Amino acid sequence: MPKLVFPGTTIMAGSTNKEAVTAIQKRLVIVGCGPVDVDGKYGAETAGAVEHFQARSVDSNGTPLLIDGKVGPTTWAVLFGDRTVPTLTKTKAVSPLLKKILNVAAGEIGTMEVPPGSNRGPEVDLYIEKTGLDPAGHFAWCACFVYWCFDKAAGSLDTPNPCPKTAGVLAHWADANHVSSARRILSEEAQNEPSLIVPGTLFLLRTSGTAGHMGLIEEVHGNQLTTIEGNTNDGGSREGIGVFRRTTRTIGQINLGFVLYS
Repeated sequence: MPKLVFPGTTIMAGSTNKEAVTAIQKRLVIVGCGPVDVDGKYGAETAGAVEHFQARSVDSNGTPLLIDGKVGPTTWAVLFGDRTVPTLTKTKAVSPLLKKILNVAAGEIGTMEVPPGSNRGPEVDLYIEKTGLDPAGHFAWCACFVYWCFDKAAGSLDTPNPCPKTAGVLAHWADANHVSSARRILSEEAQNEPSLIVPGTLFLLRTSGTAGHMGLIEEVHGNQLTTIEGNTNDGGSREGIGVFRRTTRTIGQINLGFVLYS
């Protein structure tokens, strides 16, 4: 195990972890992103050097780094190597309900719209109906899929379903604020402390002023997410054609936030 490991929180301007900041500064100089004063202080000069590094780098999946001047787990891994981020891999849900929800969702992978692009199909209609809508309306159904998974899992465990009954992503985000067992995690909060995101957490994206996309996080590997999503495709569209497992989303890409139900 390398001696130098990711400290568990994002290093950025104002960070007091002098050891981590010093290591970052030294590494930036070595990889040609200086000049940077190696003084353990994360100021504008260091942030600019980090942005320079991010602008020319990709992660282990070949995805360009988010250029934000902050050293989260993904940028850290590219700077120092994947093995230096050992503690942020999470593959097990933190509660029986979340574990069951992920099992239910995984069982739906491969479900497709009939015909493709119609927001209809035998299984898709069931997802939509569960939120009280008539599938004949050809509704976007990513939030319906999430609610259906929660409802089925909660029913099998004979426990209350904490998930808001809504087909709207932005409505779900708002309604979750009134659920006592829900914790809303803002996007910036998750980027600064990625250890908050665990399997079973929901991710929510805003795609316009009135629409969004959401799904279930199955696994967390540093900043990288494995997700199960309805109404999507291999490219991650919010108007896709089925239920897919995806491995290309990152914590930094989630622009609305996350919800964890306990």
